[in-house]
Amino acid sequence: MAKRRKLEAPSADDLTRLEAEFQRDTPLKGPMSAPIAQVAADTAQAADLRSTEERAEAARNRTDAERLREAEEAGRLIVEIPLDEIDEMAVIRDRMSMDAEELEELKRSIASHGLRLPIEVFERSEPGGEKRYGLLSGYRRFMAMRSLRELWSGDRYGAIRAVVRDPGAMGGTFVAMVEENEVRADLSHFERGRISVLAAQEGAFVNTEAAVDALFATGSKAKRSKIRSFALIFEELGDMLVFPESLREKDGLKLASALRSGGEAALRDALAQAAPDTPEDELQVILSTIEAMTPAAVDPSRGGRPKRSTTRSRTTDAGVRVEVEQDGSDWVLRLSGERVNGELMRTIAQEVEGLLSRA
Repeated sequence: MAKRRKLEAPSADDLTRLEAEFQRDTPLKGPMSAPIAQVAADTAQAADLRSTEERAEAARNRTDAERLREAEEAGRLIVEIPLDEIDEMAVIRDRMSMDAEELEELKRSIASHGLRLPIEVFERSEPGGEKRYGLLSGYRRFMAMRSLRELWSGDRYGAIRAVVRDPGAMGGTFVAMVEENEVRADLSHFERGRISVLAAQEGAFVNTEAAVDALFATGSKAKRSKIRSFALIFEELGDMLVFPESLREKDGLKLASALRSGGEAALRDALAQAAPDTPEDELQVILSTIEAMTPAAVDPSRGGRPKRSTTRSRTTDAGVRVEVEQDGSDWVLRLSGERVNGELMRTIAQEVEGLLSRA
């Protein structure tokens, strides 16, 4: 029995070589619309000789890659970033100070259990900068990690877990930072007002009012009004106050009211002369100065000019408002309306004179 010969399909290189020899030996009068080598090569590339399992695994890999890319673009991917590549002062911080005891507790927690919550950073747009990322939120966690790195040798604390955010999509870097601190560690009234003023001065918003509305958009109208009061305190007395974070809400609102009434100079002089050493001393200086600025209430028993009181008020068919007021021992006839002018008032005065003359 004759042995069957095993046939093998020519490769793409073999077909290319055959096509070249064919074209050399058989000149064509016109260009070939579909060279046999090209057709064979396309067919070989289109043929998927992988097994079903291999194709399924490749499809899963493509799906995983797409999910990874989407997570990265949406800011849901946690990455390890060297501490030296992060500028912690890229954004003016809303929190003015850190409690040393709380920072030590955080360092001990990280040393024992690791960093459980990643920080948030944004990629800086300036090319050629020394640090690629700017810190958005997690200032205390960042400072704790950097302090641990100084205590430990090696690379144990050389990098920090972070999520890369797009601050533009989050309403800006200031909004993102304030939102994070509002949720995790409540800001003082003064800190809210301060960051609103600084954000406006940095050009992030057209003015302080717009900054308050944007940074604290989820707050009530009353809350934003209070923040504006503390923003005024920072603008006019921020360089004089030693313990501004200790200002309670009611005292801050009283201080803001005094500033609106023109008391800035008196308050600055009082604070400069007193040089308080404690929050209680500073508050006492402020309240004493405000009290000295407030006019004493009039005691009715001691006399004085009585208040005006309206005893009659009518509007005529012609639209003229006629009011009769008593001002102490005097009486006042008040006329108002579009028809009231100098000529009408002179005519009325002549009639009154004539009426009183006849009486």
